[in-house]
Amino acid sequence: MNANYKKIITVPSGKFLQNFVGDFDENLKLLEQTFQITLSNRGNELTLAGDEENVVLVERIVQELATLSARGYLIGRHDVQAAIRIISQDTSARLLDVYLHSIDVSSRKPGVSPKSLVQKQYIEAIKEYDLVFGIGPAGTGKTYLAMAMAIAALQQKECSRIILTRPAVEAGEKLGFLPGDMYEKVNPYLRPLYDALYDMVDIERTRKLIERGTIEIAPIAFMRGRTLNDSFIILDEAQNTTPEQMKMFLTRLGYNSKAVVTGDITQIDLPTDKKSGLKDAQETLKHVSKLKFVYFSKNDVVRHPLVQDIIEAYEHADEKRRKSKTHEYSAGE
Repeated sequence: MNANYKKIITVPSGKFLQNFVGDFDENLKLLEQTFQITLSNRGNELTLAGDEENVVLVERIVQELATLSARGYLIGRHDVQAAIRIISQDTSARLLDVYLHSIDVSSRKPGVSPKSLVQKQYIEAIKEYDLVFGIGPAGTGKTYLAMAMAIAALQQKECSRIILTRPAVEAGEKLGFLPGDMYEKVNPYLRPLYDALYDMVDIERTRKLIERGTIEIAPIAFMRGRTLNDSFIILDEAQNTTPEQMKMFLTRLGYNSKAVVTGDITQIDLPTDKKSGLKDAQETLKHVSKLKFVYFSKNDVVRHPLVQDIIEAYEHADEKRRKSKTHEYSAGE
């Protein structure tokens, strides 16, 4: 391979070029850093120089994003970062195969597309299996994509209602007694589900769907004794369920229903003497073939790039603490 390979390519001008370059050339700098090449633009011409293999990879990213743009896909600056993430994970991946898994959630808003290979696998798993577990760190799109799939299923009349639930457990702080009736007390715990919902469906329509009972948002305790037929059910923050709650939830699944369980086993807010229902389900159900576990990593984080660095820092700190405890235990023997 030629280490001094150079290529000049022409890209569509206007909005595409603006989003491709990014604010203060952030995407060009990210491409340079990731693939160890130099990249500059003059008008709508990009000059790539460096190792031939990496230059060819970046050229393919540009061409595939331009093809998506020509097909009507609105390429934003974050799509370039997602493309870099995908190609970094698998150099043989085709962006067209990933991005065209778009989920149509509203006629007024663009579809929701996967931003990583694992997100694509997650969407495919939800289509194929009636029960899917999405496990991984914050910011990887577990709940957001599940919500998009639920809304799409409702619109396509694949289900008659959406049920969104999560355990009412504080994230490491005691909130005390909250004012209001039962629904007002649990509402703060369910806020993230509302946020994802409002991002895809306008507030007025969402309110109507909730009033009719087409969309139900409730704490997991409200699931006991029910059989959920013809429903798309999402259990969020499942790491904060107990094994008893998880078993109760999973056995609610009725005919023509799908359930998606999401959680992050590194952020358990249960008392230390309580086992996580999500961890227990991993062990108990690992040999059940008719359901699917999909695992996300820090490489799938689609929030601010800093989130990925934060997760990595905490992972290193946790590993250091584990090694320290192991060393102390060995020394005490």
